[in-house]
Parts: sequence; C-alpha cells; structure tokens
Amino acid sequence: MTPHADPEAAPEGTPLRRGWTTGTCAAAASRAAFEALLGLEPEDPVPVLLPGGQRPSFALARLERGPDEARAAIVKDAGDDPDVTHGALVLARVRFGAPGSGVVFRAGPGVGTVTLPGLPLPPGEPAINPVPRAMIRAALAEVASACGVPADVVVEIGVEDGERIALRTMNARLGILGGLSILGTTGIVVPYSCGAWIATIHRGLDVARAAGLDHVAGATGSTSEAAVRALYGLPEQALIDMGDFVGGMLKYIRRYPVARVTIAGGFAKMCKLGQGLLDLHSRRDAVDFDWLAARLGEAGGSRAQVEAARCANTALEVLGSAAATGVPLPALVASAARRTALSALGSADVALDVAVFDREGALLATAES
Repeated sequence: MTPHADPEAAPEGTPLRRGWTTGTCAAAASRAAFEALLGLEPEDPVPVLLPGGQRPSFALARLERGPDEARAAIVKDAGDDPDVTHGALVLARVRFGAPGSGVVFRAGPGVGTVTLPGLPLPPGEPAINPVPRAMIRAALAEVASACGVPADVVVEIGVEDGERIALRTMNARLGILGGLSILGTTGIVVPYSCGAWIATIHRGLDVARAAGLDHVAGATGSTSEAAVRALYGLPEQALIDMGDFVGGMLKYIRRYPVARVTIAGGFAKMCKLGQGLLDLHSRRDAVDFDWLAARLGEAGGSRAQVEAARCANTALEVLGSAAATGVPLPALVASAARRTALSALGSADVALDVAVFDREGALLATAES
C-alpha cells in the first residue's frame, strides 16, 4: 500500500516520471524464472504485457538456476512516486507443478497472507492481487506457448525485506500478515496519484464490513485517529486511514453503506470540509478565511474578532481567538463539515457524525444527527 504522497515535494512544473507496480515486477521476474526453468536463456531486459496493452521491459537483477527450480528478481522502480516499495527487490521462484494444475501461487519471504475476509482474495491466500496474478499467468502462457509446454507451475513471489517494509503500510489493519501485498491494476505507478490511497480506503471498508462492524471512523491523521478510537472504543478494523480523501471514502460508503460512520479530523481540515471541499490536501485548496470569519460571527464572535479572522495566517489562530473568549466556533465548523459529508453520501442510509480535535487530540466539538 502506498503511503500518503505529499505533492509539495515535487517542484511546480517538473515532469514526473512514472514507475512500475510490484505486480509488473513480479510478472517480469516470473517470466524470466520460467524461461530459466525450461533451460532457456531469459530475455534481458524482460518484456511484460500490461493490462492496457503496453509492453515495457525490465533489467534482470538476479537469475539463479537449481535442479528443480529457477529464481529471478527485478528491482522495483516507482518513478517519482514516494512509494515505500521503491527500490525493493521483487523475487520469483518457479518450479514445475502437477500436470493440469495450471499456475499455483505461493507467498515467499516478504509477501503477506490474507487473514481476514473482505479483500479480493479469501483468507489463507497469498496477498498477490487478482490483476498481478493475471499478468503473471499471461507472461507464463506466452513462454509456454512458444515452447509448446503447459504452464503447470508453482510460482512463489517474495520481496526482499518485505516484512519490515510492510510495517509502513496499512496491511496489518487489513489482515494481511507477514509482508507486503503484490499490487497493481494497470501495471503503472502514476506519481502522486491518489489512486493507491483511495484503494486502501476501499479495502479497509470492505474488511470492516466483512467483520460485521456497524461503526467505522475515517481520520485525517494519526492524532485524530487515536482520539476517535478512544472516544468511541473502536476496534482496529473499524479505523479507516482516510487521510485527505474524504470524498473517496464517502462515495464508496454511498455505494456500499455501513450503519454509522464518523469523520474525525483537526480543526483546519474540518474547516475545509465545512467549506464544501472533499479533498483536504493543502495543495488543492486553502482554508477560506472569509468563510471562517463568517462562522466566527455566527458563533458570537465580536466584530473585531471577525475582522481579525479575515486576515489571519492560520485557522489555528482563529481557533485560539475563539477559545480565549469562549466562542463555540468548533461546533459550527463541525456542523458545516457534517452538511458537506451528508451531501456526498446522498441518499445512503448511513448515520454520520463529525468529530473535531485539536493538535493534542482533545475533542473540540462533535456534530451528530
């Protein structure tokens, strides 16, 4: 799972280089290992057919032959995306399987195993997602067809140091234990794409639903996540690492409802949600201080406070002014944020509430039905 990308890290106007998913690298390594197992000299670089029809090639980082198996490895290049698996060594070990068995997948060192329902794979399966599996099967079928042999093989995919790398992902929360997931839907990593993050949100909701949970909470960060967990006594699988993608979470819940959802976040993020924004990243939009000043006035702030709020440097500055004079500004922000979220949910039968926390995780306000 890709960590939250910070677009501020990339200079404006700089062309960003695309990269390749772990699934693409696994397909390339599997093809080379199968060719070596058949006694061929693998192509280097190794060609792979992507789901969209592209056919990139990858340099072999490692190739080893044994009496009954062959192993190959490809170094993952995520391009300019801050992917935790960038530079990781993706390995494939291929050996002959039983006649008529087709391609059988195994998790090697550094690749996790699914332990909870709700994911695209059932519990007990290696965490090699459906599209990468299809890519690997296609790569092996090309080789088998060219050689006139069946592709009855056992393919073990691993990632060097994958168990440690997986600690920086949401895999454990999703019930993927022992290492990384082999991911990819197009085979290509788009730099600073929100796609991987939103896919993780969706899988988290699927796992929570499959576990029978009727209350989930999406948080904008670790402080608000810890605070909302303590506030409602939620289990681990009920916590959705929403980040800035409120819209991505709510639109999925609109299609696949849960009984109750809480949106938890800091004051500034909830101001932006209250303004009507569903992507809360600082690069997309800033806090609208005219909007915030108007809420301060509605909450009972003085004319001088309201005028000062229009020229404030940060939302926290306005919050501090309100707190110093006992003006209940966070309650109005929470209510406005809830209205935006309800609009995104549409007609879905979901109970929704918003919890606003300060930087230390203290509850500032809630808005409920």
